[in-house]
Amino acid sequence: MTSVKACELSELTVDQAKRCVLDGVPVAVVLDSSGDVHAIGDTCTHGDISLSEGFVEDGTLECWAHGSQFSLTTGKPLSLPAYEPVPVYSVDIVDGSIFIDPTVTKEI
Repeated sequence: MTSVKACELSELTVDQAKRCVLDGVPVAVVLDSSGDVHAIGDTCTHGDISLSEGFVEDGTLECWAHGSQFSLTTGKPLSLPAYEPVPVYSVDIVDGSIFIDPTVTKEI
């Protein structure tokens, strides 16, 4: 599969996650305070909770329900109760549009 358009860069707000469903795969897209765009799996591995409804801070996305923080760069949980990582996807920005291939995860 090839990359699909997730959203426009202009649709993102710094340090807030945006939920995008790409070919049936929920992805949280985040523009961090450094200007980098990240894409990680949108479902908390501790429970079936959308991470995009959580809080972005210091390079992490926190599950609003249970408090687990996931690294935006590695997908690894940095706090309990989650102990399994979420997938991380490569992001391509072309002419202000964000493209992600939801079938290929980064090897971290």
